[in-house]
Formats: sequence, C-alpha cells, structure tokens
Amino acid sequence: MDPTIATHTFPPAGITEPPAPAQAPMKAQAASDARAAVDAMAGAAAGPATGLDRTIAEAAATARRAVEGAASAATPLADWLAAHGGDLGAMQKKLLADTCTYVSAHPFKAVCIAAAAGFVLSRVIR
Repeated sequence: MDPTIATHTFPPAGITEPPAPAQAPMKAQAASDARAAVDAMAGAAAGPATGLDRTIAEAAATARRAVEGAASAATPLADWLAAHGGDLGAMQKKLLADTCTYVSAHPFKAVCIAAAAGFVLSRVIR
C-alpha cells in the first residue's frame, strides 16, 4: 500500500464545515436548473421513444405475419405426411433391404463406393 494514501483523511479539512446560509439559495437554484435540464432531456427523449415504440410494433406485426405464413405453408405438408407416413416407413424398409442385398452381393464395390463418398464429403466439408 502506498504510504502517501494512508496519511490522507476524508473528507479534506476545508470541506468539513456546513455551507454558509448565503450558499443555500445558490444550491437551490443549481438544483432547480439541474431538474429543468433533466426534464428537458426527458422531453427530448420522449419523441424518439414514441417512434421506437412504433417501430417495435411494426416489427412485431411483421414477425407475426411471417409466422402465420410459415404455419399456413406447413399445414399442407403436415397433412401429406399424416396421409403418407406409412408409405414412407415402408419405403425406408425396402431401401434398407435392397442396400443390404447389394452389399452382400458386391462387398468390394460397396467398400469402394463408401470410400469415394467419404473422400468427396471430406473435401466438401473443408
């Protein structure tokens, strides 16, 4: 710890006495001027705040329209998946069975195809 800091006291010696009564009106005037300045700044900030509120409301309305549009576009897809979900499951099982049959019939070719696909994917991901 710096020894010069430890020797100082707070508050400094000249400030410990209360202000003289003649200074009280000056303090009141300064406080009044400060309040007026704060009120003026608050009034100036109210205009942009109103514009900001309007901008936020417009952004919320745009987002709401986008969500409603996405929901209306997804509804036909959901209906189609509900109607054809079983068909997709059957197609997946058939594809898996066909792949197993092909790999069993041509193991070397399947390994080469898998290696080539892995090489291409590694180049694309980089």
